[in-house]
Amino acid sequence: MTHEPQVIDSHIRQYIDSTDLQWKLYKRSLLIVVLSQIFGGAGLAAGVTVGALLAQEMLGTESFAGVPAALFTLGSAAAALLVGRLSEHYGRRLGLAAGFFAGGLGALGVILAAVNNSVVLLFISLLIYGAGTATNLQARYAGTDLAKPNQRAKAISIAMVSTTLGAVAGPNMVNITGDFATSIGVPALGGPFILAAAAYIFAGLVFFIFLRPDPYVVAKAVFEVQQSLDQKVDEGTRVQRSNISGLVVGATVMILTQIVMIAIMTMTPIHMKHHGHSLGDVGLVIGIHIGSMFFPSLITGVLVDKIGRTAMSIASGGVLLIAGIVAAAAPPPGFYGGIGYCSIAARDRLEFWLNQWDSNYCRCS
Repeated sequence: MTHEPQVIDSHIRQYIDSTDLQWKLYKRSLLIVVLSQIFGGAGLAAGVTVGALLAQEMLGTESFAGVPAALFTLGSAAAALLVGRLSEHYGRRLGLAAGFFAGGLGALGVILAAVNNSVVLLFISLLIYGAGTATNLQARYAGTDLAKPNQRAKAISIAMVSTTLGAVAGPNMVNITGDFATSIGVPALGGPFILAAAAYIFAGLVFFIFLRPDPYVVAKAVFEVQQSLDQKVDEGTRVQRSNISGLVVGATVMILTQIVMIAIMTMTPIHMKHHGHSLGDVGLVIGIHIGSMFFPSLITGVLVDKIGRTAMSIASGGVLLIAGIVAAAAPPPGFYGGIGYCSIAARDRLEFWLNQWDSNYCRCS
């Protein structure tokens, strides 16, 4: 005997009954995601740009320069679970808004730590700041909830290209934000975190105010109604649910990529300072790096849909290998070219991971 889900809001019901409304909501949700990603991109760039330099300045040694990246990465991992749970139970609107607000709070904590020269507060705040990174990564899925299977990679790519705008602008504003910070009594290296706090809070507000109705709630309701009308799960869904190996491969690829990319980028600002480069130069290189991470995603997303995840993962592995060789063998100026190659490889690998995650989770939620 078939039955519909117990409670379906009347406002959600009209979307269930109309594919045209679902399509319009998909396009609207993607636009909201694009707007939020611009702000979120500016927020996530601060930690990469000056996190290691701030730790070096406060601790007086380079030995712990990698701690900031480790902390906000760890905080990002923990926040990913919490934001995911919130989104699953209450919808993406509340989950993503809460995650971005937490990231903004962490950035404010970093600013206070810099003002008071408090290493303990710095480390705690960097953990919380990582919530913004995790939320920025999860936010793009709000643009795929109502997308057709062959549109998901492209939708994610559009969202990630929009991240480029904020992620490239943010690092290149380090001198401006540094000057502003010193004018209000904050150390110059705290300036980018002022931008990060504002950017994350604005990104959270975009979701909290405009993501109505929640595309995840609508997609889940549509799925439940379809299930109630046909108790027999189709073969495609069964394959997706059982494709655990694909999820493991995607996660492994992402972990290996992050080891390479984070190891290089954590020490890049320190390396550049040793060679006499200014903070503006550091921001420029980080901006190029992040731009190379996100901007090619529009192309790689289409390629993932066209030629498949496995082929793109293999191709990105080759690019990553070339990047490592270039970075290791080139003279100091060529080192930064290697960073760019690493960024592009990371982008391709991330497309692979996003599609593995999307096909295994989003369709079966």
